[in-house]
Amino acid sequence: MTSSAIRVLIADDQTVVRQGFTVLLNAQPDIEVVGQAVHGRDAIVKAAELDPDVVLMDIRMPELGGIEATRSITGDTPHPKVLVLTTFDLDEYVYDALRAGASGFLLKDASADQLAEAVRVVAAGDALLAPGITRRLIAEFSRLDGAPRAPLKDRVGDLTERETEVLALIAQGLSNAEIAERLVVAGQTVKTHVGRILVKLGLRDRTQAAVFAYESGLVRPSGY
Repeated sequence: MTSSAIRVLIADDQTVVRQGFTVLLNAQPDIEVVGQAVHGRDAIVKAAELDPDVVLMDIRMPELGGIEATRSITGDTPHPKVLVLTTFDLDEYVYDALRAGASGFLLKDASADQLAEAVRVVAAGDALLAPGITRRLIAEFSRLDGAPRAPLKDRVGDLTERETEVLALIAQGLSNAEIAERLVVAGQTVKTHVGRILVKLGLRDRTQAAVFAYESGLVRPSGY
């Protein structure tokens, strides 16, 4: 294990899940599981004590649920990234978790490779938005949430035309490299735009930016 290994805290009330994920992740040369939490309150305490880079957070746990725990953990600066674990890909609570500050979500039946890659993506400061199922989830619950929110819509006006364009592409799940290719600009230019978008809108990361884009009405769910 290298000194620069990604430090992970696993929060799940099921022992078999915690132990299984621990074995899978510790088998990776660049990832180290530094602790386990049995419920939301335990996760908050251990996140503060252990200073992990990523928290794998189950949604449904006793004492305190994953959504409330995520909101508490991401409320501090700096804070670890939170990757939500769920059994169902269209779990209504997942969208609430994204709003609470989670950087993405992963199904509990993910393969070892998917789990490790998800941890790496989130630890790198990116959002786990690439899988189509995540985009569908965000789009579906934005649609169910009703009309665009006027205050959010007004805030889009703070962005430049190019920043607005980049935000829309983020919401579609494109990576910086894909956005750069689409707009025919340098990758560093896209990275700069993304940084400015997050600062101007007061958002944590790309996942929050995608949620904002749907809720503000900048991007509408496909087919609606």
